[in-house]
Amino acid sequence: MRALVSIIFVFFFVAQALAAPVSAPPSGKSPSDKPSSDKSGAPGANVEMPFLMAPLTGSDGKLSGYAYISTRLTATSGAGALDVRDKIAFIQDAFVRDVNGAGVAKPTDPGTVDNSALEARLLADAKRVMGPGKVASIAIVQLQVAPLHPDPSQTPATAPPPGTRIPDDKPAKTPRATEAAAK
Repeated sequence: MRALVSIIFVFFFVAQALAAPVSAPPSGKSPSDKPSSDKSGAPGANVEMPFLMAPLTGSDGKLSGYAYISTRLTATSGAGALDVRDKIAFIQDAFVRDVNGAGVAKPTDPGTVDNSALEARLLADAKRVMGPGKVASIAIVQLQVAPLHPDPSQTPATAPPPGTRIPDDKPAKTPRATEAAAK
């Protein structure tokens, strides 16, 4: 029975792959005419990496915040992307060691992440883990900086004074018929 179910799934996925339309490049351009800034890669060659949390240090060397970074690796081929997916944990380990070993901030502005330098470092880490010819590029998809101590000019949210009644959103319980009869 399991063999039959496996064969059906394989047939379904092969049929989906064969039925998918092949799209032509827009306006007669060849795929090799992509701009160099496009880091999207071929379909199936992109691998979304887990979020990375990088510490940011101020000019005094103390922790000033964290940068939450989401990256996308682009493999050289679809088969290379499968290899990258198999080694995501090892690549992520190399990324974590890198961002915790050396700063990710710009030398002139400790609160801003140096994207190009970080991309170059993370790409070198991924290539070192995967070996030559597997990883083509890396792109920072999302970057959010969270300061450890928010801007002092903003007024912080304060708790209500002690003894202040906070309204409850839940309706009051009504006694059930059996509870009322028992009383």
